[in-house]
Amino acid sequence: MPFHNLGPALFPFEVLIDTCCSLSIIYIVIPLYRLLSRTLITTNTHAKLLKMAPSATYDYEEHAGRALEEISDAIDEVNVLKDKAKKRSQLPPAYDEASQFDAAKDKTQFRQYETACDRVRNFYREQHEKQTVAYNLAARARFNSPSRARPELTVWEAMERLDALVDDSDPDTELGQIQHLLQSAEAIRRDGKPRWMQLTGLIHDLGKLMLFFDGAEGQWDVVGDTFPVGCAFDERIIYHDTFAGNPDSRDPVYSSKFGIYEKGCGLDNVMLSWGHDEYLYHVVREQSTLPPEALAMIRYHSFYPWHKEGAYTELMEDKDWEMLKAVRAFNPYDLYSKSDGLPSIEELKVSLLTFHGCSGLG
Repeated sequence: MPFHNLGPALFPFEVLIDTCCSLSIIYIVIPLYRLLSRTLITTNTHAKLLKMAPSATYDYEEHAGRALEEISDAIDEVNVLKDKAKKRSQLPPAYDEASQFDAAKDKTQFRQYETACDRVRNFYREQHEKQTVAYNLAARARFNSPSRARPELTVWEAMERLDALVDDSDPDTELGQIQHLLQSAEAIRRDGKPRWMQLTGLIHDLGKLMLFFDGAEGQWDVVGDTFPVGCAFDERIIYHDTFAGNPDSRDPVYSSKFGIYEKGCGLDNVMLSWGHDEYLYHVVREQSTLPPEALAMIRYHSFYPWHKEGAYTELMEDKDWEMLKAVRAFNPYDLYSKSDGLPSIEELKVSLLTFHGCSGLG
């Protein structure tokens, strides 16, 4: 292992960096022979010094004292650096650090729409034909209506209600939604990510409750990949050919590149296809203190044409690039956790709800 000289050239000392540990531990090594050569006086030298003028003896003692002080100061500085490094090592990983739980997984086995079953293909045909501008305006008007039913459920009650729902759009799992939510939250927890991100993983699909309470017309307006309406349907959307049955694909405005939007208008001003992402985003934005990154994870986690394929970047404004980073950090926990073992629902119930302090949604 290499030694590196630090400190003044007159009083060098070495720092040994132990790279075998996750936290580099710094050891101060002050070679004894150097210290002795600077501070100890042999008997003969001492006798000679006694014969010297008092000022010469004083100068030597002052020089040796300064040397020891400089060494002591250098040690203090390195110890301060060690303390800071230790504190940094005790912090949880940043939310956007690369995921670790999926390191050994074959990611090519996910989202295989070319070989998906008829259930998945039929779902997307219906979704692509019916998600029009007119429908999306009506869905948002219904959501904002004072007469809309607003049932109150705890987070766990909401998750249990979703247990019977199998997502017709998902080629990667046929599990109920409560297992998927627990898989996501547990994967985030195992990677040591912040608590707010663990909570986001736990609730990110609760918007699918709209299938039971919000007048949804079927799974096609609840689940599945999302995309902007009011502008051209990008070719990077899965099963793009099925948009031929959507009347907006023949509208001269809605089928143009930017349609009803302007370049750089920002995704806050873009109408995404109505579904559980948009639904929960609007609920949580009003009822929680989750950070903007969490809200982006909820709103855009199904917007695969954007966060995976790179479509619609012309509509983005500056802040959307930070939100894109957040969504991409979240995506592995949403997608690749689906192949994990089945979680024990009862074992996790108390610990999760106690840890996150979850209450209700309404």
